[in-house]
Amino acid sequence: MTQAVLGLKQSSFVLFLLAALWGGSAQAALFGDDEARRAILDLRQRLEQSQIANRTLVEQAVQQQSQQQNQQINQAVTQLRSALLDLQAQIDKLRAELAQSLGAQERLARDLTELQLRQRDVLSSVDDRLRRFEPVRVNMDGREVMVDPAEKADFDRAMGLFRQADFVAAQSALGAFLLRHPQSAYLPSVLFWLGNAQYANKAYREAMTNFQRLLTESPSHPRAAEAMLAISNVQVELKDLKGARKTLEDLIKAHPASETAGTARERLSRLR
Repeated sequence: MTQAVLGLKQSSFVLFLLAALWGGSAQAALFGDDEARRAILDLRQRLEQSQIANRTLVEQAVQQQSQQQNQQINQAVTQLRSALLDLQAQIDKLRAELAQSLGAQERLARDLTELQLRQRDVLSSVDDRLRRFEPVRVNMDGREVMVDPAEKADFDRAMGLFRQADFVAAQSALGAFLLRHPQSAYLPSVLFWLGNAQYANKAYREAMTNFQRLLTESPSHPRAAEAMLAISNVQVELKDLKGARKTLEDLIKAHPASETAGTARERLSRLR
């Protein structure tokens, strides 16, 4: 670019000389016309050559500058492309890490859900097991009592046999109940129904023992009057009519307003 400027300066200087010579030839006639004409042509030719050279230098300078700028632009584009590639690699890495993190969170969420379901199942199972041992409230012979679920199940099974008139099986089940649950709140009722099953099976003395035990341990039980009536029936079967009359008289005195006392009066009248 500097050379092009120098060439322009030289061209201007040549033009200045040409003008000076032209002016001088007109005033002083230092040269002849032919010589002056040749000199002018020579100068003009040099001027054209100089202009061509200057244009070439300018074009070369511009081309060189353009090449430098293109190189700089290419370098900048290369650097930018490299930076973009690095950035894309970082983004891909972050996406992969995020996907892994989300996958881990989903697995943890599934594990937590499964753990909660298992925990709920365990708690439910524990509650069910506890309920099997928790006392339940039942109404027995007009009284509300608390019994264990196992007691209730055994009593219901034995009474189911009694209602089916399977007195042998009922006697066995009620006897087993007494051995398995000796402190049960069902005890007075079990003694009563066991005595009735034994009476049905003609085990009169065993029936007498259980009826008398009921009256001794629970004299105010709602079935006490019925137990005394059952004792009188056993005494009749054992041919103890005197004892039967005495039992019926005691029943009427102890429970005068009961329905069972009315039945006792009728039987007492027949025994006399």
